[in-house]
Amino acid sequence: MARGAPAWSAADVDGERRQLINIAYRLLGSLAEAEDAVQEAYARWYARSRSERAAVVSPGAWLTTVTGRICLDVLGSARARRERYVGAWLPEPLPDHREWADGRGTGVVDPADQITLDESVTMAFLVVLESMTPAERVAFVLHDVFRYSFPEIARIVGRTPGACRELASSARRRVRAERAPAGATAGAAAGSPAGQAEVVRQVKEAWEAKDITALVGLLDPGAVMTADGGGLVGTVLRPVEGGARITQYMIAIADKAPGLRLLERSVAGAPGLIAQHAGVTATVAAFDASGGRATRIWVVRNPEKLRLWTPGE
Repeated sequence: MARGAPAWSAADVDGERRQLINIAYRLLGSLAEAEDAVQEAYARWYARSRSERAAVVSPGAWLTTVTGRICLDVLGSARARRERYVGAWLPEPLPDHREWADGRGTGVVDPADQITLDESVTMAFLVVLESMTPAERVAFVLHDVFRYSFPEIARIVGRTPGACRELASSARRRVRAERAPAGATAGAAAGSPAGQAEVVRQVKEAWEAKDITALVGLLDPGAVMTADGGGLVGTVLRPVEGGARITQYMIAIADKAPGLRLLERSVAGAPGLIAQHAGVTATVAAFDASGGRATRIWVVRNPEKLRLWTPGE
């Protein structure tokens, strides 16, 4: 190796992209915003002189720090934007990789940009992350999900390692408090995946049959349904509470949308449903279930958040 040459290659630098996208998506809840944050981090990297880049011992650590700081800034401004958002704001749901569409009609996505689907990207988990302050979210995600040390996180959030430890601890308390009503453990959906899949299947069949009695029985009396249309499509603007009221809403939709096709799909790594009309995905529904009943339903209808769900759009 030539004197002064870096110990890493250009391929090593580009190889960090997948990890960065995974981190940024969990921090922001939006793949588009995550891609923008990572692109900005790489732009800053290549804006440095050759000698400045060569002096960096670990490009991955440098890029993670910069991406984390960009996400922290985005999270701060997102709060103000979401106050102006029409109706409820929900994270962007991700399809299974086998059904991933790139929005350009090819149905192919660079594997480096694919998100690893695990319990930290389920709608239930991402919604809990939304309750955190930006600093809590960064500290919690980087430490508890990606196992970064608190000294590393401190360089991102601009606080001491001890303060970052407290941020992560506070975030964990938020997770426990938010997930306790559904009887779930921190970071995990209530019930087993197989149990949730069975609830989703039965909800689909009852909805298609317009079986009010069956639907009411499949929804917890305290169930809550939250919908996100972004003001671009019609939907309820406030959460619908109670199994009976949710059932009434679902039956009304079935009556108003003839030809709507329901399909069981993996939504952000967990069993869910999508609704298609003429082959175009119009709705993606994520579920949380406990005791054989749905306890939470998150319905995403904002077309800007469904760009990955319909190949060829």
